[in-house]
Amino acid sequence: MISSNDFRTGLTIEVDGEIYSVVEFMHVKPGKGSAFVRTKLKNRRTGGIVERTFRAGEKVARAHIDRREMQYLYNDGDNYYFMDTETYEQTSLRKEQLDDAVKYLKDNMNIHILAYQGETIGVELPNSVELEVVETEPGVKGDTATGATKNAVLETGATIQVPLFIEKGDKIRIDTRTGEYIERA
Repeated sequence: MISSNDFRTGLTIEVDGEIYSVVEFMHVKPGKGSAFVRTKLKNRRTGGIVERTFRAGEKVARAHIDRREMQYLYNDGDNYYFMDTETYEQTSLRKEQLDDAVKYLKDNMNIHILAYQGETIGVELPNSVELEVVETEPGVKGDTATGATKNAVLETGATIQVPLFIEKGDKIRIDTRTGEYIERA
């Protein structure tokens, strides 16, 4: 059990039989009445965001998440196959279980598979990945001071906004949490 006073971003808790991770939290002490903790929780199974208020000091069950490092091997349409880097055991996940991570998966990439009591509840990608631009329109000469962007299609099929100087064949670094361009690699 963990107190609501000890909440922090990324903490995984169990509420009403569901697994949530704390996205945001704020301790509030009104002038009248008792203190409380206002939170935004992300459901680890469905991906939905829920706002919930806890009394200060309220005890909540902590969910212990198993993180296993696995290597992405390949996909066959709807199923994505991974290999445990320690036991070499292979497992598959459905596209729905991966959510937005599909946009950044590259062959032989190491990621973490998150499981709760034997049930896979998601994946955790590295904070940034290096991918190649396979399609983008050419930049207009002299139009570099405006901070303008253009669409670029990456080797994984994802489309993101990049600066005008990025060309086809460039390797770029992308933030997997926001899906934004970071820098040229």
